[in-house]
Amino acid sequence: MRGVRLPGDSTAVVDTLPVPEPGPGQVLLRVGASGICGSDIGYIYREHKTHRGIDGPAYRGVVAGHEPSGTVVRTGPGCRRFGTGDRVIVYHIAGCGLCDNCRRGYMISCTDPGRASYGWQRDGGHAEYLLAEESTLVPLPDELSFVDGALIACGFGTAYEGLRRIGVNGDGDLLVVGLGPVGLAAGMIGRGMGAARVIGVEPADRRREWARSLDVFDAVASPEEAAEEIGRVTAGRGAATAIDCSGSRAGRSLALEGAAEWGRVSLVGEGGTLETEVSDTLLHKQLTLYASWVTSLPAMAELSVNLVRWGLSPERVVSDRFELSEADAAYRLAAGESRGKVCLVNGEAA
Repeated sequence: MRGVRLPGDSTAVVDTLPVPEPGPGQVLLRVGASGICGSDIGYIYREHKTHRGIDGPAYRGVVAGHEPSGTVVRTGPGCRRFGTGDRVIVYHIAGCGLCDNCRRGYMISCTDPGRASYGWQRDGGHAEYLLAEESTLVPLPDELSFVDGALIACGFGTAYEGLRRIGVNGDGDLLVVGLGPVGLAAGMIGRGMGAARVIGVEPADRRREWARSLDVFDAVASPEEAAEEIGRVTAGRGAATAIDCSGSRAGRSLALEGAAEWGRVSLVGEGGTLETEVSDTLLHKQLTLYASWVTSLPAMAELSVNLVRWGLSPERVVSDRFELSEADAAYRLAAGESRGKVCLVNGEAA
């Protein structure tokens, strides 16, 4: 089979690898689609960096890609929930299964030495086949495509968790700062959760244009236009809920400034720092801040069902699709001038 590795020099290499055999509690998937994540670009593609306190580079030279979905083609001994032909999403962390975080479904926060991320410490989804733990699988509804499933596996799951924390609903407006793939996901999910109006802020012209074309946001503005546009849309009150998906100091500050009194602000963007004036921006506005990292296994399953109920398709935010053999070009685009999400697809998902 073909599989993609990231040497850490801003290239993606397609290798020929054996098709793995599932062991106890494992399944073999035929990958339908696998998304390219900004975390992979920042920590693996350009150079192999440490991450989350791991000793040495976090990437172990495995097949890349932690956003896969596909079809079960073979099961190992002891599998009880999923069988051949099932369409699934892969939660991208295989945890110990026994610690408090794993038992809550937050394998992302497992601290056991055996914790392994698909595409970082164990082979991931940028391949024709993927060996996965049955415990990390989520059903993919028939109404959703493999590309939909790949996006739920990380970006949409991350956005959903951040929005759940701040209780987005029809009582107020939602401000989304940073309209990369996660920000676009937040806008779409916020619409599904019933936000009265959804406002997006993004510095890049190409991404603002792409966001406007999706018919998700009631207003899209540059950072320079943000204060005026937020005031116009919210009648001067500010947004009841806000989420920063930019991971930048300026973006986080903008989310706090654009929030209304008693507002709730979610931080999901990785990296950078948080800097804010405390009295007027935080205390006097009575703001509540939430920090959120990815999501849980149950919430990911809940999101997939909700997207069908809301009539929403995550793949609408995908601006570019590439075959597996074109992985190098796909990564160059994702690391440079992409408008929206970039995804690798196989066969029927193309």
